Amino acid sequence: MRAVTISGEGPAGKLTTTAVNLPEPGAGEILIDVASSGVNRADLLQRAGLYPPPPGAPEWPGLEISGTVRRLGAGVSSRRVGDEVVALLAGGGYAEQVVVGEDQTLPVPDGVDLVDAAALPEAVCTAWTNLVDAGRLRDGETLLVQGGSGGVGSIAVQLGAALGARVVTTAGGPERVARCRTLGASAVVDHRREDVVAAVREATDGRGADVVLDVLGGGALRDNVRVLAPGGRLVVIGLQQGRTGELDLARLMAKRATVTGTTLRSRSPQEKAEILAAVAEHVWPLVTQGRLRPVVHARLPLDAADAAHDLLESGEVFGKVLLVP
Repeated sequence: MRAVTISGEGPAGKLTTTAVNLPEPGAGEILIDVASSGVNRADLLQRAGLYPPPPGAPEWPGLEISGTVRRLGAGVSSRRVGDEVVALLAGGGYAEQVVVGEDQTLPVPDGVDLVDAAALPEAVCTAWTNLVDAGRLRDGETLLVQGGSGGVGSIAVQLGAALGARVVTTAGGPERVARCRTLGASAVVDHRREDVVAAVREATDGRGADVVLDVLGGGALRDNVRVLAPGGRLVVIGLQQGRTGELDLARLMAKRATVTGTTLRSRSPQEKAEILAAVAEHVWPLVTQGRLRPVVHARLPLDAADAAHDLLESGEVFGKVLLVP
């Protein structure tokens, strides 16, 4: 079997397609022929040596795939050979095949292309658990998505709108602003041309956002607290602008606000299974109804993983880049 391995730490040129051995599926596990693998910023961090895979996960990157079930381990009851599924992985998705627990998979939603379905599991699970579990987003509240054109952001905008929130998001440039509106955003702030804090306050009549979903991290911490409404919740899921930032505790206390940081990859299989079950119940129907859809920027061959990383690092991607074996 071929997989994209990391030969040393550094630039995307260190990614190499090589032959690897994959274990047979154990009890409760399934072997999947990969149709497509999603490319995430976590993969870039892993390539740079900053985000190692958890114990027991394959060494090669890839956190989500779509594909067809090829073989079943003992005791598998929810999947059959030939089923089209998506899977949430701790690693190993940049490959022709994966082995994963059956409870880490979901059926491909009706009406979604098998290849494009790989753009869903990581982004949808991240958006759901952070908006609903961590952010406690409620119908009628205002959600600010920092980076509505990203892989998670493009899903979070759609999901927030479907949950009844008024969604404000940020994007860079007129074209990306317009595309974010088509995803369901009520207001879009062009962060290249506008003051984000002032624009969000204007869009919310001065009240601010009840929930802020942030991929920027330290560099945006001060402004994210400034745009929170009273009782607001800031949920940090990315560090694109660094690990540290200035936190005005007096402002946070006056607003009775909270700051939460989360990751998905390091959670236990049981936690991930619970998130996937909630997604199956609450989000998959939205997908089959056409109210939420995968957003795919480009499909590239598995051998072009280095180009996929370069593309994602360029900042020009809208939605997801997929690798297709």
